[in-house]
Amino acid sequence: MFIKTIKIKKPTTALIGIIILIFAVIAVTMTVIHKIGNHTVYQLKTESQRQSFLKEMGWNVSAEYENCRVIVIPQDFNDVFQKYNTLQKEQGFDLSRYKGKTVEIYSYPVYNYSGYENKDCIKCNLLICDGVLIGGDVCSVELGGFMQGLKKG
Repeated sequence: MFIKTIKIKKPTTALIGIIILIFAVIAVTMTVIHKIGNHTVYQLKTESQRQSFLKEMGWNVSAEYENCRVIVIPQDFNDVFQKYNTLQKEQGFDLSRYKGKTVEIYSYPVYNYSGYENKDCIKCNLLICDGVLIGGDVCSVELGGFMQGLKKG
């Protein structure tokens, strides 16, 4: 019987561990955000992914979504949907590609919108289809409110 042993020095073990860790971080990052052409695709399947995205956009929101609604994007856009899709196109999305598809809308209260003392009136909505962000907005739910894109200005 022949037995061969290999002695690995501690610095080599540490280097191998660091290399494995780097590859793991790269793999996780690639699954969360990857580019298709000039459009960034955000995989937002989990709450932690959604929280990271909102933080990246500059928003301070609640630790969990406040509301999740499920809708079907209509086949024919009325004036309201047409205007909403114009906002989406301005930020690189296009809801017309999702006509007839089921979409989840995650809503979060926004706590750092400057000029608004009432923290309950500003909401961020993320439209997600099959785990992918397809649109969204930040808006005031007060009478005479506003709506803007997802990135903090």
